[in-house]
Amino acid sequence: MISMEMREKSLEIPSESNYIRKTSEDILKDLESLSLDKTTLFVIKLCIEEALRNAMIHGNRMNESLPVKVRYKVADNRFSVEIEDQGKGFDYKHLPDPTVNENLLRGHGRGVFLINHLMDEVRYNDRGNIIKMIKFLSGGKDGIQDGK
Repeated sequence: MISMEMREKSLEIPSESNYIRKTSEDILKDLESLSLDKTTLFVIKLCIEEALRNAMIHGNRMNESLPVKVRYKVADNRFSVEIEDQGKGFDYKHLPDPTVNENLLRGHGRGVFLINHLMDEVRYNDRGNIIKMIKFLSGGKDGIQDGK
């Protein structure tokens, strides 16, 4: 079992692409003391960067005056992060499948697919402008020792 105290942080970043990597690296640095394996860290980094990119490009339309809100927490052997943009949202229930032939060569549309396959839980608010991603930090869904 990973030893961890509860940590929770919130921040707002402008819709500028140079904040994507900086934000993911800052979050990973905050997780260093947990001694997570490289694969888990890679998954968290990739999913945060994809969600931030989507929030900035599709949600806030790269309007630098519109912030992206990021809230993350480590508790109960899980890492959770919420990313919120100021846009109209999107219909997350009806996205094109990037693995079918007609979508294979498209230059976009894989971020949500990757997030859904790499994180243990993914939820959206009804409007579709907030994504909550959860990654279990010990043994996957069935390995949570406290039953959550």
